[in-house]
Amino acid sequence: MPDQRIERAEGSQRMSQMVPPLNQLYFYLTEGCNLACRHCWLSPKLDPDGDQYPTLPVALFEVAIKQAMPLGLSGVKLTGGEPLIHPKFCELLEIVRLEDLQLNIETNGTRCTPEVAAEIAKSSRPFVSVSLDGADAGTHDWVRGVTGCFEEAREGVRNLVAADIRPQIIMSLMRCNVDQVEAVIQMAERLGARSVKFNVVQPTGRGERFRDGTDGLRVTELIELGRRVETELASDTQLELIFDYPLAFRGLSRIASGEGCGVCGIFGILGVIASGHYALCGIGQQVPELVFGRVGVDPVEQVWGEAPVLNELRAGLPERLEGVCRQCLMKYRCLGSCVAQNYYRSGRLWEPFWFCEEAEKLGLFPASRLSNSPTGQQR
Repeated sequence: MPDQRIERAEGSQRMSQMVPPLNQLYFYLTEGCNLACRHCWLSPKLDPDGDQYPTLPVALFEVAIKQAMPLGLSGVKLTGGEPLIHPKFCELLEIVRLEDLQLNIETNGTRCTPEVAAEIAKSSRPFVSVSLDGADAGTHDWVRGVTGCFEEAREGVRNLVAADIRPQIIMSLMRCNVDQVEAVIQMAERLGARSVKFNVVQPTGRGERFRDGTDGLRVTELIELGRRVETELASDTQLELIFDYPLAFRGLSRIASGEGCGVCGIFGILGVIASGHYALCGIGQQVPELVFGRVGVDPVEQVWGEAPVLNELRAGLPERLEGVCRQCLMKYRCLGSCVAQNYYRSGRLWEPFWFCEEAEKLGLFPASRLSNSPTGQQR
């Protein structure tokens, strides 16, 4: 009978070989937000001044980074809620700066004063995304739920540009603003942005109400719009345009060029939520079983290497994906698009991505991207 100690040692060695570097920490700094966006997948509580709901303590932020550095940490993303309402935001920037980490910030822009923009600009290679969901105040303010936030967001973009940071503009697509896509691109050009990313509203949190096609766009419309953005509109601007739908719907030439999003980073990312817990991502605020441990109590090396969900994903992706995702030829890059969204729907990691599943039911999933179809090409 084999020695159990040898079996355990061999099992531990195999597991250590499976554990990839921890490249990124995604910090969801606040449980509150100064806006009340109708489509937000995390549904933070309205907190105009950032003092009503929990924010991640600076000490825990620093602990998480210090412990992750030996595991390969190269960058952090600061998001929320709204990260800029964190009362010690500039202290967090200083910690990132001292470790010379790549800095990525997702913000609604309303609190990006000239002083904050200047602090961000001190970091190494900062990348900032600012949400603008319409080309006029009426549209954007309706989406974001607070009057006056359109002009504040645009001023935030101007402040970033003045600090020599050309931000990305993010537009979440819905029924009320779909006719403003070209106008938002033109606005981004005037403001001095570097790119525009068009987000598909995810059916999670407040975004669930956008699934019926009344306030949200149907998959048919999104596919058509995505192809228009990537071909017609992209050729009319110097800005990079990114349409964030699954990789299977993008042309081969665009995939080969590496333009836009599409490669899932789930094997190298760990979330830190405002409560001070590690999680798959921000979804841990809504799905307790995707929370893995507490910062400062559970060493990040242990969490990263031993959390059952993370190891199940490492062992199972993409082969265990189900439905159309199992058949998709892009699955080794796409990895199911967003495991958090898939799990939110059903409580199962291997569910097909909702967008692809709906497209398949409608006969719109590209046949050339399916393993059981004749060889073909999509350009």
